Amino acid sequence: MMFAVIRVRGRTGVRRDIEDTLKMLNLTRINHCALVPDTPAYRGMLQKVRDYVTWGEISAEVAEKLIRSRGRLYGDKPITDEYIKDSMGYDDIAAYAKALVEGKTLYKDIPNVKPVFRLHPPLKGWENTKRHYSVGGSLGYRGEKINELILKMLGPGGE
Repeated sequence: MMFAVIRVRGRTGVRRDIEDTLKMLNLTRINHCALVPDTPAYRGMLQKVRDYVTWGEISAEVAEKLIRSRGRLYGDKPITDEYIKDSMGYDDIAAYAKALVEGKTLYKDIPNVKPVFRLHPPLKGWENTKRHYSVGGSLGYRGEKINELILKMLGPGGE
């Protein structure tokens, strides 16, 4: 299983240890998204930064759309089916996204890939950025609903 983690809040007033954890997750700016595996170490990191990010289980279809529209290699080159086939051995991005969600590979294993996705703010804006998702805000664990949020953040070209 793979989590999509999106940074919701900025840098002002953030404790040093939390900022360091956000850097380890490659979430240096608002609206950045990273894909992390579901391991105890990453779960601990997510609990530490839960007041600054939102996360949930990403589906293979949304992971494919995210990689196709926002995945970049160094030099700002897009990730293509041919690149995935040559470098990772999968037939196309859809097959790679399925293996990624199943935990068979990691996103950072793609050679020369930028480890973060830069997204638009969600359409109609964030809900309350100081409350958790369970009480009507934007922060914390949201489960499968992360897929709807990512689709909103991909913008008109990504849907």
